Amino acid sequence: METSHTYDSLAALLVYPSADYQHCVTRAVEVLASVDAQGAASLEHFAEQIRGLSTEELQERFIQTFDMNPSRSLEAGWHLFGENYDRGTFLVKMRQQLRRLGIAESGELPDHITHVLAVLGRMPAGEAEEFAVACVFPALEKMRAGFDDNKEGNPFKDVLDALASMLRGQHGDALLDAAAGAPALRVLQGSELR
Repeated sequence: METSHTYDSLAALLVYPSADYQHCVTRAVEVLASVDAQGAASLEHFAEQIRGLSTEELQERFIQTFDMNPSRSLEAGWHLFGENYDRGTFLVKMRQQLRRLGIAESGELPDHITHVLAVLGRMPAGEAEEFAVACVFPALEKMRAGFDDNKEGNPFKDVLDALASMLRGQHGDALLDAAAGAPALRVLQGSELR
């Protein structure tokens, strides 16, 4: 299965839920099952936890999870750079990548995880690996850390866990090699994100 399709399926779960959200979850489980069993299991758990919730309930839970809690923000650049100049550079570079790869922008900022995943899934393999190691995985790990106090058992953590599992499956050795510190600024200033 095409990598872009898999990332797109996961990204569909990280947008404000619409009436077909439950269908998107089912589809993502099916897509991920052929690529990453552990990630698919996380999504199956997510599906079980949200089964029976109305669209409105899902929307409220989504807002409380990601929009009302900065540590869980879905904007990768914020997790990598905070609100400094380097985030602005990252936003510009992400917009350039979206254009280069023919990806339409949504109403979200260019560093929103849905855009990041769309770019990652369409980059050539070498670029994708460096981008995943330097930017995507470190930002995702900070998002996941926002659930460390997950006393409420927030189901959206499972979606981020599924994404982390897939990234480890796709780029595991490179992620281990970069554990000492991801060179996000170097990627931004290098040829990969121009």
